[in-house]
Amino acid sequence: MILKPICDILDQFYPDPPIPLDFSSPFTLLIAVVLSAQCTDKRVNAVTPALWAHGTSPADIADLPVQTLTDIIRPCGLSTRKADAIHNISKILMQKYHGEVPSDRTALEALPGVGRKTANVLLSHVFNIPAFPVDTHVMRLAKRWNWSNGNSPEAVERDLCSLFPPELWIKRHLQMILFGRNYCTARGHDNSKCPACRLIIQKVPQIPA
Repeated sequence: MILKPICDILDQFYPDPPIPLDFSSPFTLLIAVVLSAQCTDKRVNAVTPALWAHGTSPADIADLPVQTLTDIIRPCGLSTRKADAIHNISKILMQKYHGEVPSDRTALEALPGVGRKTANVLLSHVFNIPAFPVDTHVMRLAKRWNWSNGNSPEAVERDLCSLFPPELWIKRHLQMILFGRNYCTARGHDNSKCPACRLIIQKVPQIPA
């Protein structure tokens, strides 16, 4: 396993990695992450201003007709399912949590449309609770770099958490997302041109012809 040289590259390329989604509160981040399922963060960031024009609180969004929600978020895909989830999340937050996003994993994962990855994003980026969200980019890179052989996001998460101290989980998660988008892509990837993957190639002994 090559760890430190790849981490050095991540630190060089993304010393202070930004959060890709635009948000102004725990609630707006929660909704943005729900919208990001099978959708790019760039598109979510383009769509959410129209949604927040109606209000940025659970009370505001709960008052919107579901069809209005559906029409606004249609470019994000799965709009009917996501609109129902957003509407129900907003109502639950008002009814059970006084309009606040809970900081408890179990409570977060009980919300409609919220799984472990979304809960990890909220815990780490909003509540400063160490967590390592695993999306498709993180999973792809972890396996390419032999940092994990897990076949599920949960297994990959466990492996990555064992490699790094908790204070680095948020940073490494963001670095891997950005590096995966820009250098270690899913399609058209060339190990010899990837700054990280070529380090692995160089370590593989060549078998004489």
